[in-house]
Amino acid sequence: MKILAYERVEKPVLEALKANHDVQFFKNIDPNTDPKFLDALSEAEGIIGLGLPVNQKLLQKAPNLKIVSNVSVGYNNLDINELTKRNIMATNTPEILTDTVADMAFGLILATARRISELDHFVKSGQWTESLTEQHYGVDVHHKKLGIIGMGRIGNAIAKRAHNGFNMDILYHSHTRKPEAENNYHATFMKLDELLQEADFICLITPLTNETKGLIGKREFQLMKDTAIFINASRGGTIIEQDLIDALKNNEILAAGLDVYEQEPIQQDNELLKLKNVVTLPHIGSSTYETELKMSELAAKNLEAGLNGRKPPNLINGTVWENLNK
Repeated sequence: MKILAYERVEKPVLEALKANHDVQFFKNIDPNTDPKFLDALSEAEGIIGLGLPVNQKLLQKAPNLKIVSNVSVGYNNLDINELTKRNIMATNTPEILTDTVADMAFGLILATARRISELDHFVKSGQWTESLTEQHYGVDVHHKKLGIIGMGRIGNAIAKRAHNGFNMDILYHSHTRKPEAENNYHATFMKLDELLQEADFICLITPLTNETKGLIGKREFQLMKDTAIFINASRGGTIIEQDLIDALKNNEILAAGLDVYEQEPIQQDNELLKLKNVVTLPHIGSSTYETELKMSELAAKNLEAGLNGRKPPNLINGTVWENLNK
């Protein structure tokens, strides 16, 4: 089988695929113009990788494509409607990264509250020359109110850490009530505006959809307490970034911890990088070797199934499977 691999496929998985298939791997290229990529795309029966924009323009150049296997839980890079129209299967890698992303999100909570990045620089730059004063103090995390926007698997894992480890009160907003979270962590379901007004920490962990694009902007930041800390572990497009910058500069909120941005990699002239009360990470949500390897392995499993006439375990557009097996 002819397979096109793009960006993050871990080496052991890539080598295993190459042992059984004709695999071409691409990294740090422009998929719209790279001639070798476009040549491989024209023959590819399967695509595996991270972040490749699979849209109508790309699919017009991929007449033999049967399956696209995303090495991520999110799939906003895939035009699912267009793939379904063409009877091309789309898959992702859910569940595997739940605990790893939850660890990272809670790390951002702690880092922003206790100003860990800022004070690490304070020590290393030789500024710690006398006893600390109030200007260096952070805020407590334990026994505070944590508002989670998006109580899916990852949101639930964050709630578990907050409730069991830090005795936090859990508030959440989601499309539907989550009885498991309410029973296990005494989580309280709230309308979005109520949550924004009540929570001491607000953690956004929703997928990027038409509904969630720009979900948090000027109005929402103004609803938050001026002591609130905002965490974005979802996608950069779920907030209006300039409105966050303004809220931070105008002291409408206390701090922010970010793993995602409107443009990635973030541009060096972005004002977020100049603010001391922002912790910035390079989209490392699932980036531990153990988790990335498991994600690549599952993506390869999805790919192999689709190429060999079996239903992939993590098929997103099930209609395609139904159509192929009529």
